[in-house]
Amino acid sequence: MDSKEFDETYRRETTSEGRADYPKAKSSEYSTSKECNMVNSSMSALQSEFESRHGVDWSIIENEYEKNGYYIVENLLKEEEVELLLSETIEIGRGKRGFVKGMENIGNQNKNNEYEEDIFSQLLAIHHPHKVSSTIRNNFMTHPRIREILSHLIGPNIKSMQSMLFIKPAGKPGQAWHQDEYYIPTRDASLTGVWIALDDATIENGCLWVRPGSHKDKIIYETAPHGSYDFDSGTHLINTPNDNDEGIPCEVKRGSAIIFNGYLHHRSLPNRARKGTYRRALVNHYLNANSMLPWDCDGTISPTRDMRDIILVNGIDPYAWKGTENITSAFLRAETAKTNDPNRGNRQFF
Repeated sequence: MDSKEFDETYRRETTSEGRADYPKAKSSEYSTSKECNMVNSSMSALQSEFESRHGVDWSIIENEYEKNGYYIVENLLKEEEVELLLSETIEIGRGKRGFVKGMENIGNQNKNNEYEEDIFSQLLAIHHPHKVSSTIRNNFMTHPRIREILSHLIGPNIKSMQSMLFIKPAGKPGQAWHQDEYYIPTRDASLTGVWIALDDATIENGCLWVRPGSHKDKIIYETAPHGSYDFDSGTHLINTPNDNDEGIPCEVKRGSAIIFNGYLHHRSLPNRARKGTYRRALVNHYLNANSMLPWDCDGTISPTRDMRDIILVNGIDPYAWKGTENITSAFLRAETAKTNDPNRGNRQFF
């Protein structure tokens, strides 16, 4: 069975869209715990039925993820999906999908230039590209295979709050050791990153590195300035039991994905490949929708018990009665800690 047949079969056999016997959503969005349990039980039963038919041994994946804090999914996206994302990235870079704060600082931007190098060579990463791209928002944050995998790892009810589009041309820095839960706290430690390679990610061009098992203690460690030109404007982890652990590289082919726990220590190094090459990746963050999201968006909004600028990815939202908000916006990531970095002031919502 190829990936297209797999996605369609999974949709047909395990979702309300495809199954007449699947409980349908009500206007109340299943706001009671009884209704939530009914939906969750039904999903589990249908997924188990699907697994037995098609030979997916989720216990192996779940055990590896629990043990190491990450799991590599080969060929998450089809080749045509990767090409669609790359084309969309060019259009975002040309400013044709909407305003991205900081894009005005890169200079010499020719929005009609046909050459991707003229667009990509100046960009490290765009935060929240889903705010300007319906393609990313509707096709790739809620991709069927992402829903399928995460429903086993963090539960059937899933929401997302952030996307990041890394361009990382040759010469651009990496990101020092960090934990995503430090930046995006959840109430139940369910934060999960889905890192999708749009180019072959190698040691040379700055692939992801991880410390396997570093998520297990569920401790958020201190951070401090790293003082290195190898990394962007962020900080790095200090005083961890693993400070001397260099980690292992996760080299993956384009279209493949690294699924990782929010407590996992991970980093990337600079792109040292030849000029004109990139290490592009789409990174989305998810959590169990049963958890509230006390995220102040890096201190740019008032402290909150439950930030509601979210996308429901799968299942139901027990807090749907709160509605959703439009808080975040697309912006360019700062590349250095220098005060004269033109994107140093870009945080979230200006």
